[in-house]
Amino acid sequence: MLSVIIPAYNEEKCIRRAYDTINALLNENKIECEFIFVDDGSKDKTYEEITALSVEKDNVTGLHFSRNFAKESAISAGLATAGGNCAVVIDSDLQHPPEKIIEMYRLWEEGYEIVEGIKRARGNEKKMHRFGAKLFYSVISRMAGFDMANSSDFKLLDRKVVDVINKMPERGFFRAISYWVGYNKTTVEYDVKERIDGESKWSTKGLIRYAFSNITSYSTAPMQIVTALGVAMLVISVIFGVWALIDKIIGRALEGMTTVIIITIFIGSIIMISLGIIGYYIARIYEEIKGRPKYIVSSTVKSDKKGK
Repeated sequence: MLSVIIPAYNEEKCIRRAYDTINALLNENKIECEFIFVDDGSKDKTYEEITALSVEKDNVTGLHFSRNFAKESAISAGLATAGGNCAVVIDSDLQHPPEKIIEMYRLWEEGYEIVEGIKRARGNEKKMHRFGAKLFYSVISRMAGFDMANSSDFKLLDRKVVDVINKMPERGFFRAISYWVGYNKTTVEYDVKERIDGESKWSTKGLIRYAFSNITSYSTAPMQIVTALGVAMLVISVIFGVWALIDKIIGRALEGMTTVIIITIFIGSIIMISLGIIGYYIARIYEEIKGRPKYIVSSTVKSDKKGK
């Protein structure tokens, strides 16, 4: 059985269309399936739509978070609930083409344990978002040691992979974790479709916060910036020290206070940047050691009709 995991936040107009489209496609290809909708604390009628589907259909489970915990938590909840031999994660707005699920499933039947959806074209995405995404994946790919360019949450995982990810306690970056666990992988290319209803819930500020959070949660590379800045400051200090010593020997003092002020401001900036990076990692450690759950499910609905 295939578990179809669909995270949703304020997507009331997309829920039924997503179910009807994907379910019809899977039935046509004789693939047994269950649907797990995870409502990430929506403010609209998303959960009401999910509840209505669970009453009408025989293969729908719905989870409702007590508040918005972000997409990574919604995916974690879906994976923890999935009961299939494999699971696919797909967005409710159907910008991930549902027909690719069939291709992914056939590759899984051939023995692949992770089938990764790779973006071939990003659709009519804003130029700033496109540039930011390219920069983010370039940075995290270098840090991680494997190419994550154009990766997405759209992927199919074997049962054993789902079980391993479910056992991982940290609040990790799903796309990076699915690379990190290893296993037999392959990819499927797709073009991002246009959103039919609603609009993207991602703001530029939110994307920046999301990117920085995931980089720091998956890599300690930013901590090395502190070391690099320290080395750079040491080199600059040696240069100015030699310069001052030479001026002392030849009897010429450094002119004015400008140089001293510039050096002081520069050193202060380096110290503040370093403390900021260290402080952010301490905050991440603090969040982890508190041991709070990744999400809180306030209510659950599940189809109780069999054989419909």
